[in-house]
Amino acid sequence: MAGILRALCYSLVLVLLVSATSSAAKEFLVGGKTDGWKIPSSQSDSLNKWAETTRFLVGDSLVWKYEKEKDSVLKVRREAYISCNTTDAATEEYKDGNTKVTLDKSGPHYFISGAEGHCEKGQKLIVVVMSQRHRLVGESPAPSPAEIEGPAVAPTSGAASFRAGCLVALGVLVGFLWM
Repeated sequence: MAGILRALCYSLVLVLLVSATSSAAKEFLVGGKTDGWKIPSSQSDSLNKWAETTRFLVGDSLVWKYEKEKDSVLKVRREAYISCNTTDAATEEYKDGNTKVTLDKSGPHYFISGAEGHCEKGQKLIVVVMSQRHRLVGESPAPSPAEIEGPAVAPTSGAASFRAGCLVALGVLVGFLWM
């Protein structure tokens, strides 16, 4: 009887650890501040510098705050991002001043300002989105294309791999006690 209770206790701990490693989707204010969607004052103020320090997962959302009478957000393809093409190049266009975009697939997502001349002055953003699978096994996504300015992918810490290893060890322990 004590063996069964011990196995049930370990199983409960395993379930709790697995549920703790899954993450809820997050909302990210673009640039990390309410006035982040603007022409950067310097290269170090670039939105891509902000994106380099942030991990984005499928299901997360980006939120833009801006004056809807003066600006907009265009989701574009890579080529339109590079050339700052705002004419008929947007796959999605947002003009509401409080835009929320859910990142629904992994890979790079390209955004530029719809205001004339703003993209050319640096008001643009590349976000590299990882799948949930990458989070659990600690893999990094492929880097952005080198010929364009984009966020570098931050190195993965060993925390996710450590958690996965602990879960495997705990599973082996529970299986051993189950016998």
